[in-house]
Amino acid sequence: MSEVSKTALLFRFPFPGPWGKELTEASHELARDIADEHGLVWKIWLEDRETGHAGGIYLFGDASAAEHYREKHERRLSAMGLTGVTANGFLVNTELSVLTMAGAALGQARASRRC
Repeated sequence: MSEVSKTALLFRFPFPGPWGKELTEASHELARDIADEHGLVWKIWLEDRETGHAGGIYLFGDASAAEHYREKHERRLSAMGLTGVTANGFLVNTELSVLTMAGAALGQARASRRC
């Protein structure tokens, strides 16, 4: 029986703001909806005020959940009037990720450091 690979999604899009605390306050309902998404392990919110871009890195338990969410979120962003959205999916290399200290996020023990 093979282990199901976790899948990461990277969204990036032009964004006019709000930023920082204002974005946090304006996005509570959206964040709660995302948190309830089937198969979501976590999301990291990204913002770059200097370039006028926002996005997120999402980790899903499997490729099917990630693809379902990608389609849903692309529709949501379009309905919000946001264009120029890029969304890329990646299989997670768990073994290498654990070596670079992502083990806790992936539900894996951290590898010991060699001296």
